[in-house]
Order: sequence, then C-alpha cells, then structure tokens
Amino acid sequence: MNSDSPHVIAIPPVLFAGGFVTALLLQWLVPFYLFPGVAWKIVGFIIAVISGILALSAAIVMRRKTNIDVRKPALAIVSDGPYRFTRNPLYLSLVLFSLAIGLVFDFPWMIVVLFVIVPIMHFGVIRHEERYLEGKFGDMYLIYKAEVRRWV
Repeated sequence: MNSDSPHVIAIPPVLFAGGFVTALLLQWLVPFYLFPGVAWKIVGFIIAVISGILALSAAIVMRRKTNIDVRKPALAIVSDGPYRFTRNPLYLSLVLFSLAIGLVFDFPWMIVVLFVIVPIMHFGVIRHEERYLEGKFGDMYLIYKAEVRRWV
C-alpha cells in the first residue's frame, strides 16, 4: 500500500458503480417508479450533460498537474478550471450523473441509493483526502479550502 496517499475507504467510481448495481437489484426486487413523462427525462438529460462537461473539464485540469487515482500521491493542489468553484468536481459529477440516471430512466432507487453513497463519500473519501492534503501541502491547501467550497 502506498504510504503517500489519502487511504480512502473506496475508489469513488467503484463506489458509485456498486451503488448502481444495488439500485438495480432494489428496482428488480421492489419496482418503484416516480418520474414518468418527458419533462423528467429532459431535466435528467440536461443534468447528464452538465455532469459530463464537469467531469471532462475536471479530469483534463487534474491530469495536467497531479494523479487522478486516489491511491496515488497528490503532486499539487489543483485550483483552476472547475476546481475554482468546487473542491470535488469529479465527485460532484458522479452524484449528478447518478441523479440523471434516476430521472432519465425513471429509476428512483438510484436517487435513494445516493443518500447512502454521499455520506460514504464524505466521511470515507473526501475527509480522508482533506486530512491527507492538509498534511502534505499545509497552508497552501488550507487557504484553498477556505476559499472554495467542498461541493458547490
């Protein structure tokens, strides 16, 4: 195990994939529909597009400066691009994409599962990363943290 990493409890895309599989299983066991109609699909599609743009721009900016993989060392504080508005644009994009899936496919279990995934992300991933970045970058990260919100 790499000692220069935040030691998160789960790799975020894997956590969200597990949430998706859990939601599918719940939908199969207890079918539940809440978002019929075209309007919800349009809203979901718009959210999906926003999620994709956010993820792509965040990944491009991050790759220029540091590792994206949470198991690898952070090389720098990324504070430009979408990181000017949220400290976690990639995680925000995963939440938004999950919400979009729930709306577009009338799959409310996906949204219900987010109420479990988001706290796991907060306490098991983001808080670990924040402690790690504070220890590694000190005041530079603390200043960034004070200026930019965790989510939005």
